[in-house]
Parts: sequence; C-alpha cells; structure tokens
Amino acid sequence: MVEYVNKKEKIMITKDGPYIAFGNLPLDKQIIGIDEDNDSDRWIKGEIVSVGESCALCRCGKSGNKPFCDGTHGIVGFDGTETASKKLHKDQSQVMDGPDLELYDAVDFCSEARFCHRGGGTWELTRHSDDSKSKKLAIQEACGCPSGRLVLFDKKMGKFIEPKFEKSLSLVEDPQLKVSGPIWVKGGVIVESSDGTFYEVRNRQTLCRCGKSENKPFCDGTHIKAGFNDGDKSLK
Repeated sequence: MVEYVNKKEKIMITKDGPYIAFGNLPLDKQIIGIDEDNDSDRWIKGEIVSVGESCALCRCGKSGNKPFCDGTHGIVGFDGTETASKKLHKDQSQVMDGPDLELYDAVDFCSEARFCHRGGGTWELTRHSDDSKSKKLAIQEACGCPSGRLVLFDKKMGKFIEPKFEKSLSLVEDPQLKVSGPIWVKGGVIVESSDGTFYEVRNRQTLCRCGKSENKPFCDGTHIKAGFNDGDKSLK
C-alpha cells in the first residue's frame, strides 16, 4: 500500500472529525432522477461547489456550513469510529452467475440509490443476460450504482464493466425521498483511514456524511431513515 502515499488526489479521514480532500478535486452535486415508474434511472448534474487545493468536508452531519466542516463535530462529541472492512470488494461480494454476466454484490456498501430496481432488478436481469435487452439494462443499472455495491463482470470480454470517471467528488441529492445522500467518490481517489492505512482504491464508492452509518466511513443508506438534509431547500 506504500504506493498510495504520494498520490496527489486523496481523501484523508480524521479521527472523529472531517474528511480532508486533497488534490483540488472537483466537487459538484449530483441529483437522482426518476422515470415514470418512480425508479431511479439517471444522474442529473447540479451546481458546482467551489473548493481549493484542499478542503474539510463534514462527516458528522451537524455542520452549519455543509458540505464543509465548521468544527461542530467537537461540540457534539461525534463518534466517527470506522467499522468498515478493508477487504477487497470481490472478497466481500456474493457472486451471481448469469449466461453472459457475473454480478458481484457487496451489500455492505449499499447507499440506497435504487438504480437496481428497473426491469425486475439487476439480479434478475443478470440471470437473463444472454438476452441483449436484459444485458444492456443490467449494465446500465450496475453502472448507475454510485457506491459500487453492484459490479458486473463480462464473461465474454473477460473484464469488469465500469463507467468512466475523472477523479472527482459529488454530493448526492435524492429529491424523491427528500434527503441528501453521501459523498460520491469517483475515478480511483484514494481513501486513507484515520489510522494511516488505506481502503481499496475503487472507481466509485460513497462516504457517509449524515454521521449515522453503521459502516463508516462508507454510506449504508441511514441518511434516508435519518431524514438528512444538507440545507438544499428543494428537498424540504
């Protein structure tokens, strides 16, 4: 893991404090769009949030200056203990075998963005992936998953299927459920634990920003139950 240390773009998790983002990472809002059946089906780019070479992003969910940290974690006694496994995604996954695709499902990473519901669900579509329409929709759904809980392997091509991302961060907004979601980390940005070790570098993952996940630092969908709102008036 030594090779990660000198990389420019990374997120450092501080003990019981904020995320520190280094490397002038672009930060914007990404809004979950829904279809006529109220299923998540697309990402809508929202406002760009201005940041510098580095910034401190709220992890406790209580900052008065969201998404940035204002020190409130110290006042409220935020417990940011990291409980997530550092095992590789593939080693945390159940694997479903289909005709053309294999679906790797690491349920602990689920951020409840609900892109996996259309057409009977990504699991059912994988079972019928020898059908071109089912295969295409399964790929769309898995690639729409911001946390990377769901990752597809194309058996014919012999490789995993991933969307192309630049190194960047997004704040997820969920107007259907009127909540703000996690920090979406894209493009292989390094996440460094507060103990100085590293989580697997992945193309996409989601970090908790409501402060209540039971799989810190990763989102587990608790922001929905908690009704977390980062101050976006459109969600009220």
